[in-house]
Amino acid sequence: MTLLNIHDLTVEFPTRRKRIVAVDKANLTVEPGQIHGLVGESGAGKSTIGAAIMGLLGAPGRISGGEIIFGGSAISGIDQKAMQALRGKRISMIFQDPLTSLNPLFTVRRQLTETILQHLDVTKAEANQRARDLIDRVGIPNPEVRLDQYPHQFSGGMRQRVVIALALCSEPDVIIADEPTTALDVSVQAQILDLIKSLAREREVGVILITHDMGVIAETTDKVTVMYMGEVVESGDTSEVLGNPQHEYTRSLIAAVPRPHVKVHRFPQISYGGRETRFAIEDLSRDWPASQHDKDKPLVEAKNLTKKFLEKGSIFPWARQYFTAVDDFSFDIMPGEVFGIVGESGSGKSTIARMICGLYHIDGGTVAFDGKVVSDLTDAKAQDEYRRQIQMVFQDPYSSLNPRMRVDKVVAEPIRHHKLLQGRAVNDRVDELLERVGLGAEAGLRYPHEFSGGQRQRIAIARALATQPKFLICDEPTSALDVSIQAQILNILKDLQEFLGLTMLFISHDLPVVRQMCDRVAVAKNGQLVELQKTDDLFANPQTEYTKELLRLMPKLDDLSDEGIAEEVALAG
Repeated sequence: MTLLNIHDLTVEFPTRRKRIVAVDKANLTVEPGQIHGLVGESGAGKSTIGAAIMGLLGAPGRISGGEIIFGGSAISGIDQKAMQALRGKRISMIFQDPLTSLNPLFTVRRQLTETILQHLDVTKAEANQRARDLIDRVGIPNPEVRLDQYPHQFSGGMRQRVVIALALCSEPDVIIADEPTTALDVSVQAQILDLIKSLAREREVGVILITHDMGVIAETTDKVTVMYMGEVVESGDTSEVLGNPQHEYTRSLIAAVPRPHVKVHRFPQISYGGRETRFAIEDLSRDWPASQHDKDKPLVEAKNLTKKFLEKGSIFPWARQYFTAVDDFSFDIMPGEVFGIVGESGSGKSTIARMICGLYHIDGGTVAFDGKVVSDLTDAKAQDEYRRQIQMVFQDPYSSLNPRMRVDKVVAEPIRHHKLLQGRAVNDRVDELLERVGLGAEAGLRYPHEFSGGQRQRIAIARALATQPKFLICDEPTSALDVSIQAQILNILKDLQEFLGLTMLFISHDLPVVRQMCDRVAVAKNGQLVELQKTDDLFANPQTEYTKELLRLMPKLDDLSDEGIAEEVALAG
């Protein structure tokens, strides 16, 4: 018997000016024990379908057509009280951001037991035992200790496991997992996906897996539905849809996925609907200052970097406890090179980046830039010049952009701070930068909240280029972006390196992306360097067991159609 049947579902959001159709006559079924993937770009309507099933559409959103049938009965038109009886008990949801799903003021034990007591007829003692069993089942060690801790005391992957435990509390028939592995490293992602697969297999739970990660779809799902602008454009068995896509949009989407086994010259972009975007980074090279650095000497040298964070404070120095985030880490980056650092969450990747650009104090070791040790730059002018030449693109562009400043002011700020240009010349530079990253000069008159995630990341790149730096640090610049927007951002970064000769430090947990972007890769574990090789050599012949395990856990993309990337592979080769 079909668990969930979505028939011609239409969801709209009426406004004063027009009616926005977020989902248009979508069809989807979920069988017991089946994992059904829902894939598409941001704004395709994936999460809207999940919210409609759960009865969580925010006003003024409403279901204006079709129906949702669960267990043989229509639930799309039932009242709120009847929906509350289903929500959480028989249909559960795993949200993308676990922090927003957990109450920061309550322990994990309280949140789990309250949910169990609400949905199941058990005693408080039985609820406590169920909570312990659930925490143990989702792979969190020391369940008795961790149950009495708060959400902020867990890592991102551990918090996501707590959210999964919450979704399982009521022993539901259907679980809707909305981007459950976004921004998780490859090892934690593999654990979460294995858990979801075992639930479907062992308990016959039906799962709707909403994601933009085609590797996750390929490895995890039985069926897949592809959405574009609110419409279902293709649906079927996962192996058939990904291996032999029939719709032009599906083919474009698959072609944009970074491959771990081949290197491409540029990422093919989504061309369906006339939406392919072209950039003109090469035009910036006319005014870009030529590098005076010796090509045979490193531009950046990091020697024995060490960073400790205070875990437990005290007025007595001997009673303080420290956590070593980076431990004796050394590497160098040559001019024009894209140098990658990979590793699990907590391996010290972002801490290293922040030490190099001066956001974190260095507790041990040195950083040398252009032959000068940074700690020896004592006068303000020399320090300011160092900061001008090093710029950073952060993982979350929204949190790195001032929401109260117009975009043109955001991009102009570093130019004015470093007194590089004056008057109208500043505005001209800002307009040129926004044009080159594909936004257009008119984007400068708007505010960050008026842009999508990919557009905001382009604004962040334009701001980073404003000072004409020699060195660009990219810290997980595409981890939260869907595959098509990711392709646009990565192509911009490739162009920067090719046409401007920029040197880059590229930090990511996405190994296929690292394979495409980097010349050499350092592998970090628990703050230490465990391996450093040329990228091709690392992927072909890893030297350490840890690196081998990371590559083994990487989603396999062998079954994806290679249509559309052959030319880019040839150009790269």
